[in-house]
Amino acid sequence: MADLAAHVAEGCSDLGFRVELFPDAEHPGKCTVVAAIGPETGPDGLLISGHLDVVPTEGQPWTSDPFRMIEREGNLYGRGTADMKGFVAATLQALGRIDRREWKRELLLVWTHDEEVGCLGSAQVAAELGRRGRAVPRSCLIGEPTGFRVLRMHPGHVGVEIEVRGKAAHSSRPDLGHNAIVAAARVVAEIEAFGAELARERADLPELERPFVILNVGRIAGGTAINIVPDRAVIHLGYRQLPGMADEAPFRRLEAHLAACGAAADWSARILRITPALLTRLGTPLESVLAGYASSPEIGAATFATDGGNLAKLGAEPLVFGPGSIEVAHMADEYVPVADLVRAVDVVEGIARAVCT
Repeated sequence: MADLAAHVAEGCSDLGFRVELFPDAEHPGKCTVVAAIGPETGPDGLLISGHLDVVPTEGQPWTSDPFRMIEREGNLYGRGTADMKGFVAATLQALGRIDRREWKRELLLVWTHDEEVGCLGSAQVAAELGRRGRAVPRSCLIGEPTGFRVLRMHPGHVGVEIEVRGKAAHSSRPDLGHNAIVAAARVVAEIEAFGAELARERADLPELERPFVILNVGRIAGGTAINIVPDRAVIHLGYRQLPGMADEAPFRRLEAHLAACGAAADWSARILRITPALLTRLGTPLESVLAGYASSPEIGAATFATDGGNLAKLGAEPLVFGPGSIEVAHMADEYVPVADLVRAVDVVEGIARAVCT
């Protein structure tokens, strides 16, 4: 990650961009790259963003080295080619076509780290730029693989931890203890019931494929040995809050549900992290520019979260639009068509010229 960030930073610097690195204090070696060119014009100009991290490949049946890109039958194969290192490369190639003296409005690049584990890099850089009072361009392009469709919204993702506490005892006398795992199993059943309740509540968001809050229990752990009644169990779950919904609203309802059902006598819950949803208004200036390049006239929604939710906190109006398909992202033999990246170079150049020169 550090090598890639340094490589991208050097590439931006070579193009005449003013480059600043935002290191992650909690994860040494990781950083977000922010690069700017042209005069600082506040809300005018263009913000382009993409993430530099990728998901793991362990256990996947790749037919080639996932970290050595190869071309085969018109496609580029490798981890991150579609999601979204191809877009990063295409953007830098496109911007190299524009003379640095042509910029009349600011172009701001935000290349983030740890998007795949909760959009951590964009959250950190948004908080820091907000503290500085740094104005960013309102027009914001998130180059995720959408097949060049324009998407204006997506759900977020909130991670939750529930701790269930019991009482340890010798397994020969379980009556002297209280089994936290058994209690946690009852809690999971109630979480499932609450999830079904959420799924019945359909929002008026026709762009979304699933216009309801999706909830998933992803991990449970507890106990120390089979001859000890476990005194602690931990449940990790995530839910995808809808665009326009308060991030913590489903969490508060879950707390109330668990308190009312009494599945466990001693428990507590906390939010681990929040990846914001995105809801950008219709009719933004960038939408008009992208219409000339879009593969579809319809403005849609992404099923996945992006850095756009965090960047929107700075006043940006993100739209998600880029080459490749999300359907092959995170899979073995991930790829992006060469033709898509060639087109992306022309598209990014056209957008940058239309907005910033």
